[in-house]
Amino acid sequence: MKNIQVLVVDDHPLIREGLRKILALEAGITVVAEAGDGVQAIEAARRYRPDVILMDINMPKMNGIDATRIIREDVPSAGIVALTIHDDEQYVLELIRAGISGYVLKDIDAHELIQAIRRVANGESVIHPAITKKVFGELRRSAYSEPKTWEDLTERELEVLAHIAHGEANKVIANRLCISEKTVKNHISSIFRKLGVTDRTQAALFAVKNKLVEV
Repeated sequence: MKNIQVLVVDDHPLIREGLRKILALEAGITVVAEAGDGVQAIEAARRYRPDVILMDINMPKMNGIDATRIIREDVPSAGIVALTIHDDEQYVLELIRAGISGYVLKDIDAHELIQAIRRVANGESVIHPAITKKVFGELRRSAYSEPKTWEDLTERELEVLAHIAHGEANKVIANRLCISEKTVKNHISSIFRKLGVTDRTQAALFAVKNKLVEV
């Protein structure tokens, strides 16, 4: 099993220490670096190129949203999980647009946090159950227009998109559709391009907003 390298970003030293201790108890997960603000997070991400970044939102010098945007450009392979006390849907939507792979609240228990890290490292998306419906509700009410439509997607791409929206990893999708993982990746790249999105979370939310899947 591949060791998952994690970068912990939070402006409170006690929280960083607590997260490090929790993750140190889990086999296959290693905290490679810590950062106390958005600027340090960008520097650490560039240097260590972690698999997963646990990102706080409100921090000095640069907040987690702006840091996420830059890291997504510089280290696109890193899965970024917002770990915060905020459950306001506007925070979530802004972070999703910035490119996060997951959004969990700080009241999450250790087991759920570990599972979220493993899922994001595996290419899946994770949103805390307490805010999922609020976010989808906001998307349905949203007045902004989508620059792209789903009509250009093939039937197979629509099938793959539905599985993405349900949080399934590439291997699971490949098994369900009886195709190779490489073919799944090709379909996903095509879906991203046609929808004008950059990651699985944005694609999933597009699918929900346009009623392509049932939530």
